[in-house]
Amino acid sequence: MLLGLRTIIYPATDLAASKVWYTKLLGIEPYFDQPFYVGFNVAGYELGLLPDAGAATTGPITDWGVADVDKALAWLHAAGAIPRSGPDDVGDNIRVATVIEPGGAIFGIIENPHYQQLPPAKHHDGPGR
Repeated sequence: MLLGLRTIIYPATDLAASKVWYTKLLGIEPYFDQPFYVGFNVAGYELGLLPDAGAATTGPITDWGVADVDKALAWLHAAGAIPRSGPDDVGDNIRVATVIEPGGAIFGIIENPHYQQLPPAKHHDGPGR
Protein backbone atom coordinates (compact mmCIF):
# COMPACT_ATOMS: atom_id res chain seq x y z
CA MET A 1 0.00 0.00 0.00
CA LEU A 2 2.79 2.48 0.90
CA LEU A 3 4.96 3.50 -2.06
CA GLY A 4 7.78 5.12 -0.07
CA LEU A 5 8.60 8.41 1.58
CA ARG A 6 7.69 11.51 -0.43
CA THR A 7 7.41 14.67 1.67
CA ILE A 8 8.39 16.18 4.97
CA ILE A 9 6.50 19.29 6.06
CA TYR A 10 7.81 21.59 8.75
CA PRO A 11 5.50 23.95 10.62
CA ALA A 12 6.67 27.51 9.89
CA THR A 13 5.18 30.15 12.15
CA ASP A 14 7.50 32.69 10.45
CA LEU A 15 7.31 31.53 6.85
CA ALA A 16 9.62 34.27 5.50
CA ALA A 17 12.38 33.45 7.98
CA SER A 18 12.04 29.70 7.41
CA LYS A 19 12.16 30.18 3.64
CA VAL A 20 15.38 32.22 3.86
CA TRP A 21 16.96 29.69 6.22
CA TYR A 22 16.14 26.62 4.11
CA THR A 23 17.18 28.39 0.90
CA LYS A 24 20.62 29.02 2.42
CA LEU A 25 20.83 25.57 4.00
CA LEU A 26 19.89 23.69 0.83
CA GLY A 27 21.56 26.01 -1.66
CA ILE A 28 18.46 26.07 -3.87
CA GLU A 29 15.43 28.31 -4.33
CA PRO A 30 11.94 26.93 -3.63
CA TYR A 31 10.14 25.66 -6.72
CA PHE A 32 6.79 26.61 -5.15
CA ASP A 33 6.49 29.83 -3.16
CA GLN A 34 3.10 31.01 -1.93
CA PRO A 35 1.88 32.58 1.34
CA PHE A 36 0.17 29.30 2.24
CA TYR A 37 3.04 26.89 1.41
CA VAL A 38 6.67 26.90 0.27
CA GLY A 39 8.10 23.78 -1.36
CA PHE A 40 11.66 22.75 -2.19
CA ASN A 41 12.58 19.84 -4.46
CA VAL A 42 15.46 18.15 -2.65
CA ALA A 43 16.84 15.37 -4.85
CA GLY A 44 13.32 14.40 -5.95
CA TYR A 45 11.72 14.64 -2.53
CA GLU A 46 9.59 17.47 -1.14
CA LEU A 47 10.61 19.65 1.78
CA GLY A 48 7.58 21.80 2.60
CA LEU A 49 7.06 24.77 4.88
CA LEU A 50 3.52 25.19 6.17
CA PRO A 51 2.56 28.36 8.06
CA ASP A 52 -0.83 27.01 9.19
CA ALA A 53 0.10 23.51 10.29
CA GLY A 54 -2.32 23.54 13.22
CA ALA A 55 -1.88 24.23 16.90
CA ALA A 56 -1.27 20.57 17.76
CA THR A 57 1.59 20.27 15.26
CA THR A 58 4.87 20.74 17.09
CA GLY A 59 7.13 18.84 14.71
CA PRO A 60 7.38 17.79 11.09
CA ILE A 61 4.78 15.72 9.27
CA THR A 62 6.05 13.04 6.93
CA ASP A 63 3.92 12.01 3.96
CA TRP A 64 4.11 8.51 2.54
CA GLY A 65 3.25 8.05 -1.13
CA VAL A 66 0.11 6.07 -1.97
CA ALA A 67 -1.65 5.26 -5.23
CA ASP A 68 -5.13 6.07 -3.86
CA VAL A 69 -5.69 8.24 -0.77
CA ASP A 70 -9.22 6.92 -0.14
CA LYS A 71 -8.14 3.27 -0.16
CA ALA A 72 -5.07 4.06 1.94
CA LEU A 73 -7.19 5.91 4.52
CA ALA A 74 -9.54 2.94 4.81
CA TRP A 75 -6.54 0.64 5.26
CA LEU A 76 -5.00 2.93 7.93
CA HIS A 77 -8.30 3.26 9.80
CA ALA A 78 -8.72 -0.52 9.77
CA ALA A 79 -5.22 -0.75 11.24
CA GLY A 80 -6.25 1.45 14.18
CA ALA A 81 -5.36 4.98 13.01
CA ILE A 82 -7.63 7.87 13.98
CA PRO A 83 -8.70 10.39 11.29
CA ARG A 84 -7.00 13.82 11.57
CA SER A 85 -7.38 15.70 8.25
CA GLY A 86 -8.41 15.15 4.66
CA PRO A 87 -8.52 13.84 2.20
CA ASP A 88 -7.85 17.25 0.65
CA ASP A 89 -7.13 18.16 -2.95
CA VAL A 90 -4.22 20.62 -2.76
CA GLY A 91 -4.24 21.31 -6.50
CA ASP A 92 -3.03 19.68 -9.69
CA ASN A 93 -4.71 16.35 -8.74
CA ILE A 94 -2.53 15.98 -5.64
CA ARG A 95 -4.43 14.66 -2.61
CA VAL A 96 -3.26 14.49 1.00
CA ALA A 97 -4.57 13.26 4.34
CA THR A 98 -3.29 12.66 7.85
CA VAL A 99 -4.17 10.28 10.63
CA ILE A 100 -3.02 9.81 14.21
CA GLU A 101 -1.30 6.47 14.61
CA PRO A 102 -1.83 4.47 17.84
CA GLY A 103 1.32 5.93 19.43
CA GLY A 104 0.01 9.48 18.93
CA ALA A 105 2.20 10.59 16.01
CA ILE A 106 0.83 12.28 12.90
CA PHE A 107 1.10 9.99 9.86
CA GLY A 108 0.62 11.62 6.45
CA ILE A 109 -0.16 10.18 3.03
CA ILE A 110 0.03 11.80 -0.41
CA GLU A 111 -1.39 10.75 -3.76
CA ASN A 112 0.70 12.60 -6.34
CA PRO A 113 0.29 11.50 -9.96
CA HIS A 114 3.21 13.76 -10.95
CA TYR A 115 5.83 12.18 -8.65
CA GLN A 116 8.81 10.76 -10.49
CA GLN A 117 11.40 8.67 -8.71
CA LEU A 118 14.85 10.00 -9.52
CA PRO A 119 17.81 7.67 -9.98
CA PRO A 120 20.15 7.44 -6.99
CA ALA A 121 22.19 10.61 -6.64
CA LYS A 122 25.91 10.56 -7.16
CA HIS A 123 28.06 11.91 -4.36
CA HIS A 124 27.74 15.67 -4.01
CA ASP A 125 28.71 18.32 -1.53
CA GLY A 126 25.34 19.11 0.01
CA PRO A 127 21.60 18.60 0.08
CA GLY A 128 19.53 19.90 -2.80
CA ARG A 129 22.40 19.75 -5.26
